[in-house]
Amino acid sequence: MTKPEIVFVGGGPDWYIQRFADDFRLHRLPDGDASVLDEDVRNRVRALLAAGPVPATLMEALPRLELIANAGAGYDMIDMEAARRRSIAVTNTPDVTDDCVADLALALILAVARDVLRGDRFVRSGKWLQAGYPLVRKVGGRKVGILGMGRIGKAIAKRAAAFDMTVAYHNRRPLEDGEHTYFKSLPELADWSDVLVVACPGGAETHHLVDRTVMQALGSEGIVANISRGTVIDEQALIEALEQGVIAGAGLDVFEHEPKVPERLTRLDNVVLMPHRGGGTIETWEDACDLAKANLAAFFAARPLLTRVTG
Repeated sequence: MTKPEIVFVGGGPDWYIQRFADDFRLHRLPDGDASVLDEDVRNRVRALLAAGPVPATLMEALPRLELIANAGAGYDMIDMEAARRRSIAVTNTPDVTDDCVADLALALILAVARDVLRGDRFVRSGKWLQAGYPLVRKVGGRKVGILGMGRIGKAIAKRAAAFDMTVAYHNRRPLEDGEHTYFKSLPELADWSDVLVVACPGGAETHHLVDRTVMQALGSEGIVANISRGTVIDEQALIEALEQGVIAGAGLDVFEHEPKVPERLTRLDNVVLMPHRGGGTIETWEDACDLAKANLAAFFAARPLLTRVTG
């Protein structure tokens, strides 16, 4: 039986790519450059797996494209307006990353608040033989403000509650369950919070939502943790806030122009940096891969898509 053809944009570990190759004939575009495809392939292919950016120009190069199966939950690297104009369906992999991303959010909070990395360097350097290490502030009992109380935000709130932390949040509108305090404005939430966790989607609507005003409201004892998208935070304003003591520290899994990270940020001791691995566990990638494959299989079998993006 002939395997259905798909364009594979981006990359991943060999085992991950092989999971798709088991069921589909892959036309690889690691850099998203459709010009490397033969013309007959470009004119024939109907589905694309997105593990990298999908701009309008790439869609235009594939005249028969009907489906973009996004390999992750966030789809801000896909030009959704261009997809809508072409009536190209887009699917993603919601839910499968929630727990792992929430785990990392708490790990970043703990690492920053309890000075884990600086403490590690202190021990390794032998400085403990000459002096004791300064005291740090506790995590339990602090106030956590969550920007974006969606699935991941709720998973973070659940974990924060296990540390006896009080949770509040800011969304475009309050949730109906009323379990946590809702703040109508982000600066108000930041002013209340000891820790501000960024868990909202990326994109134009949230670009630089966390700006100088928000960081000033958070204050000199405050911590920012971002497991969302780097564009939600004004990165230059964040660097200045960290350098000047406007806020106490930050834990960042995402960056505005990743994988490029400003040198000023890497030199700071009061920040913990991760290479966008919130959902980057083996189990999560396996589950996301299987869901993306299921959406592709449903498309080629003319069945309803499992997780079509409707927004």
